[in-house]
Amino acid sequence: MNDVPWGARSPLAIHQIWVGLKSHKRRSRFMLGVWCFLLFGLVGVAAGADLDARTRVTKGTLEYGMLLGYWQGNNVFGNAPSANRSALYVLPQLGRVLTDPIGDGWLEGNVEVLVEPMAAHYFQPFSASAFGGSLVVKYNFLSFGRWMPFWDGGAGMLWTDLAPRIPEQSTQFNFILQTGPGISYFVSESWAITAGIRFHHISNAGIGDRNIGLNAWLFNLGVAFFTP
Repeated sequence: MNDVPWGARSPLAIHQIWVGLKSHKRRSRFMLGVWCFLLFGLVGVAAGADLDARTRVTKGTLEYGMLLGYWQGNNVFGNAPSANRSALYVLPQLGRVLTDPIGDGWLEGNVEVLVEPMAAHYFQPFSASAFGGSLVVKYNFLSFGRWMPFWDGGAGMLWTDLAPRIPEQSTQFNFILQTGPGISYFVSESWAITAGIRFHHISNAGIGDRNIGLNAWLFNLGVAFFTP
């Protein structure tokens, strides 16, 4: 096929080659991102091999974070329309660690509470916006050096003009429930890279005549600053 002149190739064959090139470019960009993350991590290790979340994230520590999220609807509970919903989220965070370490071994950790405003732009099934916020409780696992796994969950409220234009919801005012795992990696004494995934649910708690609910995976990536 590679010996066939371009002018002699069918439009279908040219289209298939073009799709393959685009797929290769996407994979290349993804791998470049992975290698940059690993390189960044190695530089951080060389710069401060003694960093430890246990001594850095202690009772009274404040966390200032900024997450960017990709929200993709799913059909986990059979509400099929939700699978065709996509959005980009911006999630600032302000948190405070409330407890001394609790638990033993790899379960050792502490409890943090965060206030998390949110703004979102939906681009599937049409353009729409959302604004709101949640109160989030997070358990930080402290036994992994500069890596700090965590599990968080929260509840909140939002306004969105997705409704009443979608079959799932009839009210613009809705509630949020969300939970999932994540991990922070300290690249310096105060700065960490954070990534996570949450199961994200939006519904109006029955205050409208339609309340199927919107279920999604919220993938997030960002940075956090810890002080003092």
